[in-house]
This record gives sequence, structure tokens and C-alpha cells, in this order.
Amino acid sequence: MPLSFTESVIKEFRANEGKVGGPFEGADLLLLTTTGARSGTEHTTPLGFVRDGDLLLIVASAGGSHRHPDWYHNLLAHPMVRVEVGSQTYGAIAVPAEGERRDLLFERVVRTAPGYADYQAGTERILPVVMLERSEPDAVPGAGPRNLAEKLIEVHTWLRSQLEHVRAEADAHFAARAAHQGPGAPPAPALGLQLRQHCLAFCESLTFHHTGEDAHLFPALASSHPHLSGVFARLAEEHRTVARIQGELHALLTEVATADPERFRTELDRMSTELSAHLDHEEESLLPLLAGIPFPPVAP
Repeated sequence: MPLSFTESVIKEFRANEGKVGGPFEGADLLLLTTTGARSGTEHTTPLGFVRDGDLLLIVASAGGSHRHPDWYHNLLAHPMVRVEVGSQTYGAIAVPAEGERRDLLFERVVRTAPGYADYQAGTERILPVVMLERSEPDAVPGAGPRNLAEKLIEVHTWLRSQLEHVRAEADAHFAARAAHQGPGAPPAPALGLQLRQHCLAFCESLTFHHTGEDAHLFPALASSHPHLSGVFARLAEEHRTVARIQGELHALLTEVATADPERFRTELDRMSTELSAHLDHEEESLLPLLAGIPFPPVAP
């Protein structure tokens, strides 16, 4: 069965370290892999991009269509994405820009790729500009985790940084509300989507992390350390508590536009403290056991 045009572009991209001919000759192209909003399956899409400092910017133009492309709906539901650019592949958080920042970034994109201005002129839909924020440290030869203990610390460090993102963006939102003067309601939160995406990214990553522990890591450790079965049972029970807190965090963030700042901060602090305590307990329980297990795993 012959490859579709998109499939042929993806194949050529991966075979030539990001270089593609034909209509994409000389263009800056990346591959974005998202998780289907409804299906939960992965979808890879070739997209043009523009660099803005450490960020990669992509535009949900769909060729000027009046509807957002499927990949945009996917990343709203699942902000953790995979990016392939050149010969590199890494995880990223997809965050649509809003308000004034979106307009400034769109101008930045148009200066590099004027065709997007034509797409915008042809539709009443505001073309979303999505920032791809790398969620993994830059690869440094010899500097990656050498064992599962160091890998656990790497994952937990990232999770803690996402909690800090959520708190900082909530504080910025409340500061903007407090600074509003004049008649009428304060403007919609400029950080609404950014806050939402980082919260979703944290929750998705924590769920993935815990699912892997419950399904694979804990049973393997319990078989070699049966005297610690009570520790693993307690950690699994904590995962259920963490899932409850994640649900509370989602509910809290849906009210951020109208929430009382002090009550919101109190609740967010409580949840953050509980989540951090869980990560601390996992490290205390697991690091001594994981320090002797190499990472990446050695093939048998």
C-alpha cells in the first residue's frame, strides 16, 4: 500500500536528520507527536516552526482553515508531546500563547514566515501560536542518570518544577487581577491556558510515573525484597491518595478566574505540601533499593 503524503514526509525526515525536499526544501520542519484527545493513540504531524530563544513556535494554521487542526485539539487534552527536530527527539509541554503574548509571538512568526499572515487574513479564526517548552534536560554525554535511583530523582525534580510553575503562574494571575483598575470586570486571566497546560502536564506525568511503578517497578522489587512488601503496599496506597489530590487540583484550577486569592493559595499550598511529601517518602523508601540497578536497563 503506497504511503500517504504525510507518511512519506515523516519517513524522509527521519531518514535524513530532519531534511526534507519537495515543497519543504530548506524549510524549518519538525515532527510533533501528540496523543489523541479521544482515541488516546499517538499521531505524528510534520509542521513548520520558528525559534524564539529556547522555545519552538508552531502555528495551528491548518492552511488557513476555519477549524483548528486535530493536533491542536490533541495537545489541549494532552499537553505532553514529543518533538523531533533535526536528529534530536525529546519531550515537551505544548502551551498555547494568549492575549498580547500571542499577538507578539505571531508577529515574530510572520517576520520569519510571512505566509502565516495570509492564512490569518483568510479566516476569522484566531490562529493559535503554540510554544513548545522542552520538558527534559539537554542531553550531555555521560551526564544522564546512571542508575534507577538517579532516574527517579530526575523525574521527581521535573515534577517539583511543574508544581512551582503552577504556583508562579497562579500568583501572576492574581497580581494582574489586583492591578486592574477602572470600571468593568478584570480581564480574563492571561495565563489561563499556560496554567492549565502545566497543571495537566504535571498530572499526566505523575499518573504515568505511578502507573509504571505499580505495574512494573514495585512487583519486581517485591519479588527480590519480599521483606519490604509492606513498603510497596503503602506506596501503592499513597498513589490512590495522590490521584484524589490530582482531581482536587483540577477542580481548583477551573475556578482560578474568580477564586478568592487567599483561599486559592491556601488550597494550592495544602495540595503541594501533600504531593511533595509523597515524593519525599518515595525517595526515602526507594533510593537505596534503586541505586544498584543500572539505567538504562541492561538487556539480559
